[in-house]
Amino acid sequence: MTITRFEPGKRLAAAVRHNDTLYIAGQVADTETGSVEVQTREVLAKIDALLTKAGTDKSRLLSMNVYLASIGDFAAMNAAFDAWVDTANLPTRATVEARLASPDLRVEITAIAAMPE
Repeated sequence: MTITRFEPGKRLAAAVRHNDTLYIAGQVADTETGSVEVQTREVLAKIDALLTKAGTDKSRLLSMNVYLASIGDFAAMNAAFDAWVDTANLPTRATVEARLASPDLRVEITAIAAMPE
């Protein structure tokens, strides 16, 4: 069994690889004052960076969960998501409205990806 932790912090690792699967913790924007589109693009860039650091990429995403502070931001979040996602290799996805850790955060995203063989 192989477990590798990426960017471990005080309470959690940003990502954990277990054998051939990468689990990415909830990612939020550093720019808390940005629109949901700006925050979504920033979060997806963080996910890209973690995928790269672990040795995989978004074409191997299996599943994603999107948490929105307001479901009214669904269309705007999707505009950023649709420009980013690999349409030839779509992951499963759920989107829910949730109270996030800071009132300025508009979106948080988790992901699970496969590692290359």
